[in-house]
Amino acid sequence: MMRVLGILLTAGLVAGWGHMAAAQDNLAAAYNEDGRYYTEDDIPTFNVAEDGTVDWRTYSGFRRYHSECHVCHGPEGEGSSYAPALKKSAIDMDYYDFVDVVVNGRKKVNASENSVMPSFGENPNVMCYLDDIYVYLKARGAGAVERGRPAKKESKSDVIREDENACLG
Repeated sequence: MMRVLGILLTAGLVAGWGHMAAAQDNLAAAYNEDGRYYTEDDIPTFNVAEDGTVDWRTYSGFRRYHSECHVCHGPEGEGSSYAPALKKSAIDMDYYDFVDVVVNGRKKVNASENSVMPSFGENPNVMCYLDDIYVYLKARGAGAVERGRPAKKESKSDVIREDENACLG
């Protein structure tokens, strides 16, 4: 887990934690590296084939989101009466801001709103799969993935498997 946090910290310092200009196209996969898809700006993204097959991270993100996030944010990133929809946040919010909120949490309490997002920076079930969750929510927000468990998925790459095992210890 320390390796993942180190990578996130390094990426955040390089990018200025959200002070980086948003790319015009933060959805399209420009390249694939060991089963992971990225935009031209090296931001994690999804890939959905014409037959509906999703990349492993999108499938994993569905599973991890519904394990850790849906209780507050509702199924499929749709939101709830308790917490906002996240499927649009993954598109509209800068990736590094998204990571910052998940890692550190956020508190907005004033006369018109009362929202508290707890920190998940110490939770390996979130941190080891943070990009998967982000990619899944991004695919949902773009309308590339419908509600429910994706029916078809790419195989998990050996590199993804090794990284998961290293992160989880």
